[in-house]
Amino acid sequence: CRCIPYRFKCSSDGTISDELEVLVISSQKGQKLMFPKGGWELDESIEEAALRESIEEAGVIGNVECELGKWYFISKSHGTFYEGYMFPLLVKEELDFWPEQNVRQRTWMNVKEARDVCQHWWMKEALDILVERLASLQQ
Repeated sequence: CRCIPYRFKCSSDGTISDELEVLVISSQKGQKLMFPKGGWELDESIEEAALRESIEEAGVIGNVECELGKWYFISKSHGTFYEGYMFPLLVKEELDFWPEQNVRQRTWMNVKEARDVCQHWWMKEALDILVERLASLQQ
């Protein structure tokens, strides 16, 4: 399961704008950028796993919202077929210290920048679904 951590950009005077920002993190092995991800344990829901991974990998806490969808993809490293769920995470708090802070960078960016850096088509697709959902909620 994966999360797309997001927030609405705050202007210098403290007002919240309607400009969407998403958080990407670097992979442990290189400079590839991605959204927090991981497997889930037997004693937790997919939503709980998504939140745990966001805390461990990106150091953010928030509300896990209704899933964006399910994607099927092949793991290059294992050559196996996976199904992955994507959830939006409305970020409420950014931690100064988190488990993987020494092996990952985290970066807030706008949607266009995030679409450009995401490696995988299904990440871009999930991001598009999130943008559409939030736009329809704002109307």
